[in-house]
Amino acid sequence: MSSLALPVTDPELEARLRARMAVVEEALDSHVRSEAAFVTEAARHLMQAGGKRFRPLLVLLAAETGDQADSDDIITAACVVELTHLASLYHDDVMDEADLRRGAASANARWDNHVAILTGDFLFSKSSELTAGLGPGGVRIQAQTFTRLVEGQILETLGPGEGDDPLEHYLRVVAGKTGSLIATSAQYGAIYSGATSDVEAALTEYGEKVGVAFQLSDDILDIASESHESGKTPGTDLREGVLTLPTLIAMRSQDPADHRLKTLLSQDLSDDDLHAETLALIRQHPAMDEARRYVSGLANEAKELLKVLPDGPVRAALDAFADVVATRSA
Repeated sequence: MSSLALPVTDPELEARLRARMAVVEEALDSHVRSEAAFVTEAARHLMQAGGKRFRPLLVLLAAETGDQADSDDIITAACVVELTHLASLYHDDVMDEADLRRGAASANARWDNHVAILTGDFLFSKSSELTAGLGPGGVRIQAQTFTRLVEGQILETLGPGEGDDPLEHYLRVVAGKTGSLIATSAQYGAIYSGATSDVEAALTEYGEKVGVAFQLSDDILDIASESHESGKTPGTDLREGVLTLPTLIAMRSQDPADHRLKTLLSQDLSDDDLHAETLALIRQHPAMDEARRYVSGLANEAKELLKVLPDGPVRAALDAFADVVATRSA
């Protein structure tokens, strides 16, 4: 790896994490092999396209809070969360009819929806197979996580019901689709390294809050960043008709001056001129700062949970990750 996805400044800790991530990468490559050659090719497609790998890395970092950080179960748990994440991407791309993923053609675009769905199913099955080796506790956590992932997708697909607050609904979607697996990553690291129950509880909640904040900061960056900074076209969510944290906050506005923006957000923005107008209006709207404050608040709550850990490089790295999540949307 050229760099770690999580900020680590202690040289010894960084060396340990790099060495263990190399083991995880090798294991992942072996786990995506299928008897069907096309499934192996399709499964390796996204894995080799890159990705931050911060879920398995969070498992390894959280494992540093116990006295068995180098156990085989930690490597297994790291593979479980990454395979689960990869599987969800294949299914997400089918649901979203996406053409690109990580800068490469999505599996459904390169092959078709059938291949993408089967590949996602294969990866989910491999993660379940690996989880069985973690014992009943690990299986229970994985099953609960999988339920939350699916329910998050269902909620997103159905949209808010009559009488539901659209912003609260969206936050439930993000907690299910993103927060749940990152929480499990931290929890697995704590459990299988032998960390205490209070550390496990704190790191699980930490992972949930950081995971949600990470997705919400992406929402902000999608609007605020120029393409050369973020590597993606600004306002992609707007163009696709997806209302996220900043736009949902703006839609709550009772200010008559926001009538034009709210009208635009309620219609098709595939037209370049309408899209550009909407992007300009939302960028200068107070909702952007309110969204940033919300993300910063989540990051600070996550950092408070780390007080259960002793001062040292592990806590510093976890603390820094929460800071990175907050500042990347500033």
